[in-house]
Amino acid sequence: MRTSRLAEANIGAPKPSDVVAHYLEAIYYIRAEGEVVRSARLADWLGVSRPTVTAALRRMTRDGMVRLTGKKEIELRPRGETAAAAIVRRHRIIERWLTDALNLDWVTADTEAERLETALSDQLANKLHESLGKPQTCPHGNPIPGSVDNARSYLKDRGAVRLSSLAIDEQATILCISEVVEDEEALILYLHEKGLTPDTQLRVLAPDDAIEEEQEEAFRVQVEGREVCISKAVAGKIWVTH
Repeated sequence: MRTSRLAEANIGAPKPSDVVAHYLEAIYYIRAEGEVVRSARLADWLGVSRPTVTAALRRMTRDGMVRLTGKKEIELRPRGETAAAAIVRRHRIIERWLTDALNLDWVTADTEAERLETALSDQLANKLHESLGKPQTCPHGNPIPGSVDNARSYLKDRGAVRLSSLAIDEQATILCISEVVEDEEALILYLHEKGLTPDTQLRVLAPDDAIEEEQEEAFRVQVEGREVCISKAVAGKIWVTH
């Protein structure tokens, strides 16, 4: 199977600065989950001030990476789209390499991938991808751009919904874990410890009154013959399919 068009297009292409790459990655993640991308949302998620975001977007607009619509929504222009997909591709390939080949845990792999994603060349990333058997997703189940038909509409195409939206007794299979969270490392570590990982089958259980008194918005599921209790907020970060 030949190298994907995305991979071919990015070989030798100039890379954005680390700061711009961070913004492009954030915009890509937020949009992939069907959210509208605005300055305030970026500021909250990236943990920076709104003036800082405004200044960064001004530079990215000047450089043809993004555009602001009349509704103040942030959209990626073709140049920004290509750059963002390349960054996410490298990050997710590195995560797969670190977990599959080097047996690192999810949290360490994610942290190291963030450090390496702007340093690794696209050509080397493609070689790594080939050596791993060309996986389609990262360890958390999110699509590797260029490895699926349409990474942008991955969730929609598979009819994915948030676990928190399921009713009692509904059964589903975990597709992926959201990357649009304030503390992704803490979330993936927590879910890994709970056994809530991609391809895991589960069934929603009735709320436990005793648990609800101690923890508002509790959410209980049955996983491989055992019961797991998480908050409804965490359940909202897990995408599942029926």
